[in-house]
Amino acid sequence: MPGSVEELEWLKEKRRGPRNLWDAQAGATQPLPITAQAMHSPSPETVLDVRNYSFRLGGKEILRDVSFSVQRGEYLSIVGPNGAGKTTLLKCIDRLLVGGVGRIEVFGRPLESYRQKDLARRISYVPQADGRVIPFTVRQFVLMGRYPYLNPFSSVDREGRQAAEEALLMTGVAEFAERRLDTLSGGERQKVYIAAALAQGADIMLLDEPTTFLDYRRQAEIRDLLSRINQQGGTTIVCVTHDLNRAALDSDRIVALCEGRVAFVGSPAEIMTPDALERLFHTPFLLTSHPQAAIPVIVPGPPPPAR
Repeated sequence: MPGSVEELEWLKEKRRGPRNLWDAQAGATQPLPITAQAMHSPSPETVLDVRNYSFRLGGKEILRDVSFSVQRGEYLSIVGPNGAGKTTLLKCIDRLLVGGVGRIEVFGRPLESYRQKDLARRISYVPQADGRVIPFTVRQFVLMGRYPYLNPFSSVDREGRQAAEEALLMTGVAEFAERRLDTLSGGERQKVYIAAALAQGADIMLLDEPTTFLDYRRQAEIRDLLSRINQQGGTTIVCVTHDLNRAALDSDRIVALCEGRVAFVGSPAEIMTPDALERLFHTPFLLTSHPQAAIPVIVPGPPPPAR
């Protein structure tokens, strides 16, 4: 269900800055300026709360003591270097991976207390594009998003079909609803995957690099679509991305992971500094003022010297 007007207005006004922590595990004697404590604000409503969560896979620790929370109607981006644990974190939240230590709560309930269909009414998940395409039409695939509301031998009811049609229209894929997924471009397929998640009717949408492999036009279309889903529909967005500029421009807050740990939780303006980004990615960054926004953006470095 979408948040109230007051809640959505609160999100527009609320910007959280980071706080320093002592890196006790590493034995550091100085605070790490990029590191922040996840904040657990009781207002207006916490829909996702991750507390001291760790996860091991194949004997290797992938996530270590991760803590952050998400408020209803927020757009939160998760960034960080390759191998930081971003995809693993999303899969743990959606219970595609189990066995972690710590606590994840969804709308105040422990994640493990949900039946799978009940969880699917709360959280939808759009995974990374991997090139595999199943042999269904667009409409058939979007209707599959209604599975949390079906019994073993029931079919999609009138309400479910209406939800699917609305998702097709909102995402702009209704015009090729009868085409097979394997006849669509990558950008078109990504919209279909988002449409299926939208038809699912969940309060929270998790997305894993939704614009990867897309050209600039399709990236812009996906970003605009997610913005409308968030701002007009009230859906809470949690999005993993490598596009730091878009994360800064699109998000209410940003969580940064590094080596499986939370390195930062705060506002886009706080992380978009050369010092903070270099500490996170271990490489220098060049930033400049955005011509239409009050947040700095990353620009390419200078070309190599001429031979």
